[in-house]
Amino acid sequence: MIETRLTKLLNIRFPILQGGMAWVSSSRLVAAVSNAGGLGVLGSGSMDLDHLRQEIHAIKAQTDKPFGVNIMLLMPNAAEIVDICLKERVAVVTTGAGNPGPYVKACKEAGTKVIPVVSSVALAKRLERSGVDALVAEGTESGGHIGDITTMVLIPQIVDAVSIPVIAAGGIADARGLVAAFALGAEGIQMGTRFILSRECHAHPNYKKVVAQAKDRDTVATGYSTGHPVRVIMNKLAKQYIEAEKKGATPEQLDEMGRGALRRAVVEGNTDDGTVMAGQVCGLIDTEEPVANIFARFEHDLPAIFARLRGLFSEAKTGPAAAENRN
Repeated sequence: MIETRLTKLLNIRFPILQGGMAWVSSSRLVAAVSNAGGLGVLGSGSMDLDHLRQEIHAIKAQTDKPFGVNIMLLMPNAAEIVDICLKERVAVVTTGAGNPGPYVKACKEAGTKVIPVVSSVALAKRLERSGVDALVAEGTESGGHIGDITTMVLIPQIVDAVSIPVIAAGGIADARGLVAAFALGAEGIQMGTRFILSRECHAHPNYKKVVAQAKDRDTVATGYSTGHPVRVIMNKLAKQYIEAEKKGATPEQLDEMGRGALRRAVVEGNTDDGTVMAGQVCGLIDTEEPVANIFARFEHDLPAIFARLRGLFSEAKTGPAAAENRN
């Protein structure tokens, strides 16, 4: 497989991270991704501290490979979650919704890598100065909490602005996306939505069915008025939420509408009155399969993609312009 600074940094075979999705990324999925050669990431956003410890122990029972934990830093118990990760010698923490700077020193002393998710150049530069090890640059095509810049233009700008490895996220579901990310200067990718349709993902079958059936235009970004937009698949709740935004609902009223909605969809299977977070790659994936098959397809498809690119460049060198130059 391809070796980059990211694979060396994290001691993984594939430069692929699994997004740490709250209520979705549990121990079985995380272990499966790490065993397949990527970096599985546990979503701690839905867990109390005891549940987090149990899930970390469950991952360790299923794999001896590196794995990570995603931490939403605005959570009131974020410091306690970091402390558990360090005591449990978790290899990587990925972070969102806050500045991991206050935790970087302790993480480095414990040997834990810190990889924040960013959606702007300014934030990427600020977090690099704080000493983080790499960055996930996430475009607005992603599911869940998003920024407003597309992956295509965000990645090269962040790559040009920092010296640490950049991981591309948003709109990536297959080997073509990985190669595109490399072309933009990234050294790996993070996928979330793709892993929802993995056999090891414990999301309710109703949730998976909605993701599998969704097409390219079936997602919508909600919550711009709150300052924290979220990409979801359009359903009854999303329509009600958008209508409430248009009518001037307060952030508090909107927050109440969304309270517990992700759990209703992922755990209970209520995909009408729950939030179905997913990215715009839905149109690229429609089949549930084991994590190992997802990685095997990457390994199978990459040589053909690179061969095609070599052929295109060869044609460019030997085309009419090149022949004219030789004359």
